[in-house]
Amino acid sequence: QVQLVESGGGLVQPGGSLRLSCAASGIGFRIYDMGWYRQGPGKQRELVAGITSGGRTNYVDSVKGRFTISRDNAKNTVYLQMNSLKPEDTAVYYCNANLLTGLDYWGQGIQVTVSS
Repeated sequence: QVQLVESGGGLVQPGGSLRLSCAASGIGFRIYDMGWYRQGPGKQRELVAGITSGGRTNYVDSVKGRFTISRDNAKNTVYLQMNSLKPEDTAVYYCNANLLTGLDYWGQGIQVTVSS
């Protein structure tokens, strides 16, 4: 019943922008902390950006000032606005929903490729 569906990925040139969306269903979205993770080629998965149920955000240092995470509780959707993209941002991006019980739900992942 739980689904996290990502959209908005693709191929962009360095310096370009993308907005990822993650639409959630089957969970009480408003009480979940949401996050975007990514895993690039030959790299470990890392938390890129997170937003708590209360709206507090955090970012990995490498994307601060370039990425913005937001949520629209009315749409059960979390977004990741990515600006000034760099080749090192190339990765599969995963949407995550987390509740402070050890529960984790994951989207299927969406490819972001930054290349000229």
